[in-house]
Amino acid sequence: MAGSLGGGDDEIISAINVTPLVDITLVVLIIFMVTAVDIAKSSIQVKLPEAATGAASENISLGLQLQADGTLTIDGNEVSEQGLRAAIAQAKAEADAEGNDVICLIAADENVPHKRFIWLLDLVRQEGVANYAINIDPMAVQSGEAMKPLPQDP
Repeated sequence: MAGSLGGGDDEIISAINVTPLVDITLVVLIIFMVTAVDIAKSSIQVKLPEAATGAASENISLGLQLQADGTLTIDGNEVSEQGLRAAIAQAKAEADAEGNDVICLIAADENVPHKRFIWLLDLVRQEGVANYAINIDPMAVQSGEAMKPLPQDP
């Protein structure tokens, strides 16, 4: 009798043994976890200065509204152009003394002429305010109402 190698089973192995796959995946995961610490350590290191009396900086914000009839208000109080310039200058002086910035939040009625809105924006920039935000109605933008054609002049 001659010896046979591998036994008498001539069946085809149709099932995949996932144990080696799981072992390799776990080893690779452990390698990534160990090297991630070294990668994080080799990133740019910044040593922040320490202060005994540290406080978060608070920017000064002014709410500017331009009504359809041309009325100009700051935080709900009606002002003239000179009053607006004076209020911005005062807020800028206070902000500079504290090391902060002035932010103008500009809201204009949809019926305000474009020229008038640009005038207000230019006035704010002339007074040295570089940070400003323009208020919009997000629902009109999302619904496409803002893109409707304007009525034609007769």
